[in-house]
Amino acid sequence: MPDVAAEHGSIIGSRVEICYERRGDPAGWPVVLLHGFPYDPRCFDEVADLIAGDGAHVIVPYLRGYGPSRYRDATVMRSGQQAALAGDLRELIEGLGLARPVVAGFDWGGRAACVAAMLWPRLVSGLVTVGGYNVHDIAAMATTPEPPAEEARNWYQWYFHSERGRAGLARYRRELTRQLWNEWSPRWSFSDATFEATAASFEASDFVDTVIHSYRHRYGLAAGDPAYKQDERRIAAQPPIIVPAIVIDATEDPLDVPRPPAEHARHFPNLAGYRQTATGHNVPQEDPADFADAIRALRHL
Repeated sequence: MPDVAAEHGSIIGSRVEICYERRGDPAGWPVVLLHGFPYDPRCFDEVADLIAGDGAHVIVPYLRGYGPSRYRDATVMRSGQQAALAGDLRELIEGLGLARPVVAGFDWGGRAACVAAMLWPRLVSGLVTVGGYNVHDIAAMATTPEPPAEEARNWYQWYFHSERGRAGLARYRRELTRQLWNEWSPRWSFSDATFEATAASFEASDFVDTVIHSYRHRYGLAAGDPAYKQDERRIAAQPPIIVPAIVIDATEDPLDVPRPPAEHARHFPNLAGYRQTATGHNVPQEDPADFADAIRALRHL
């Protein structure tokens, strides 16, 4: 558990009440850490402690659909699309008055960070992203199959495309998400207590709907929230991300094979660094020291 006491707060966004944890000096250099699926802010406890100890003001939100974050009312679409995640990040930064924070994340959180940095580059000072250009090309994903071995690793996504999969996630939230932890981080030996500390966030009332929408929308199988239509059009052009960025590739993640730095640089013309870590998918919890070092490196640019 964290060594630095976390304060809890929330901001009321246009679609979601975004709950967050805060560590460090509010006058310090700002950092926002963004978790993925199926994780929550607990994956950043050690990272947050390390950089808060260096003077950072650290904000770790619960993404929409997770933990205490709540949709504002029953009329708001339970959307997990990438533009919605990025929009929540923008509203969090603006709502808290953060001055061009470093944003860092992986999986869904990496997508929120990448898309926000793409759409509103003046909003952030730098980006740490696991796996590089974490932006969905929905038109391509909807029509172009991957090699069979890669498709097989994504079994959970095809499962979520069916109503049977929705029912399976609702009924077996802990069993299914723990299965994914085991598959995606084959060398990480985590305890029951570590998993349960995060799994509580999956009991949120809108977790299932948000997850299912995310995995259907990215393949063109579900319409998005009309509120993000213009942002999705801009994302569809797949523009480069111009803010200073550090890419981390995980060598033991079965979902994403490391790519050469030159390939990452095509998407990040201001690539400030490239790192590899011998971890699985959950990089910040498996290698918090290296993740914290990447954030520190952006601070000193």
